[in-house]
Amino acid sequence: MHKVFISYHHENDWWYKERLVELGWQHSIFIDKSVDTGDVSDYLSDERIRETIRDEYLRDSTVTIVLVGTETKRRKHVDWEIYSSMYDGTVNKKSGVLVINLPGTSECFTAAHDGEKSSIYPDVTSWTSVNTRAEYERRYPYMPDRIIDNLLKSEAKISVAPWDRIESDVGKLRFLVDAAFEDRGRCEYDLSQRMRRHNS
Repeated sequence: MHKVFISYHHENDWWYKERLVELGWQHSIFIDKSVDTGDVSDYLSDERIRETIRDEYLRDSTVTIVLVGTETKRRKHVDWEIYSSMYDGTVNKKSGVLVINLPGTSECFTAAHDGEKSSIYPDVTSWTSVNTRAEYERRYPYMPDRIIDNLLKSEAKISVAPWDRIESDVGKLRFLVDAAFEDRGRCEYDLSQRMRRHNS
């Protein structure tokens, strides 16, 4: 089983996090390695925040799942967790990243891994390429900015799946977690955006 860190808005979306952990455990897909990073001070430098989260909170994980609800993009700790997951440190290497859109956010999806279209979306017969930030923001109005940065970069290999696809078929969850794990070493993430300092 993979070791997964789940990044989410704790107050709003805890039910989905608990349900995801239940699915992962019951079907031997992953072990939840999530811990609350709320005690990390935003008075630290970006580098020190990144080191603390990567080395103390994410150190055992190889895949980060970002649960996107209606307030997720405004949370500084979510941004810090995404950044730290993408950072390729000397001790703790970068993780694969999978995004799951929760109900009420977006029914759109993005397939980044080989075999994903046929495995996760066999009913979809027409695909549209998106290559502008404006179009990603229109399709994913609640998506964290750092994820959009990386959706624009095909080498980042980040998939976005709607919650109902993975909850109704755990085989699809397994495929997506496995793919994020397998492709993590080849991911070239965009980390150019400064880390968020405040919730908004």
